[in-house]
Amino acid sequence: MKAWHQAYRALDHGQAKSRCRDKEVLQKFPDDIVDFANTFASMQAKRHTADYDPSAKFSKSEVLQDVAEAEDVIDRFGRVPIKDRRAFSVFVLLKTRPKS
Repeated sequence: MKAWHQAYRALDHGQAKSRCRDKEVLQKFPDDIVDFANTFASMQAKRHTADYDPSAKFSKSEVLQDVAEAEDVIDRFGRVPIKDRRAFSVFVLLKTRPKS
């Protein structure tokens, strides 16, 4: 559990969002991973607005729709072959270094 907590806290959300918007790389992944990436970026933007814009308003129906969308893409992501989920996770989590 301690290792999971560290991994969870180590995620650089800015980098993850940037990677989730990288259409050139994402086109190499299955559609369900692309949908997951797009939803991740969209939901993170909404969370940022909710956290930092005191005038932001969200209706209950909007929030429920967002929750349903997130649950759907998470479910579909979980059905993608493990090799693709691992490759996407590495892409999102780890920095890309130029080849030497």
